[in-house]
Amino acid sequence: MLCNECGKNEANVHLTHIINGKKTESHLCEECAKKNQAILNSNFSMENLFSVMLNNSFNNKTYLPAAKSCTNCGMTYENFRNTGKFGCSHCIDSFKGRLKPVIKSIQGYDRHIGKIPKRAGGDYKIQMDIERLKNDLKGAVEREEYELAAELRDKINDLENKKGDEQFGK
Repeated sequence: MLCNECGKNEANVHLTHIINGKKTESHLCEECAKKNQAILNSNFSMENLFSVMLNNSFNNKTYLPAAKSCTNCGMTYENFRNTGKFGCSHCIDSFKGRLKPVIKSIQGYDRHIGKIPKRAGGDYKIQMDIERLKNDLKGAVEREEYELAAELRDKINDLENKKGDEQFGK
């Protein structure tokens, strides 16, 4: 695709603007994009994107209190929020109370629900099935559906035994 501006060079900068529901696209070569200053911040990174998402998520939302700084590296939550980068592997535990609602608002869930690689997911899938069945069991007991509850209990026991067998290579 050729540049919309000069019509000579290959377009490698593609911009989409949506203003009042009207979508316009521009396809520019790098030279024309620089001339028109149409190129976005060249320092774009996933950390910057995550930082923007964090800031936007907190504009109108309440969140649970959490540590003001990481207990291991001392990074403040405000610094993490501005950079989108953790200081160490312990930061996620220190800021968990604030991160869970943000992650849930961005993804719709606060835990993994997607596909799991077969070679890595055996125990994890079994554990997720057990948790789901325990929730179903609790609901069945509350509704006084004891036959269903007994079936769910047996399924949970079978899965827990299967999980134990896999751990010991049986």
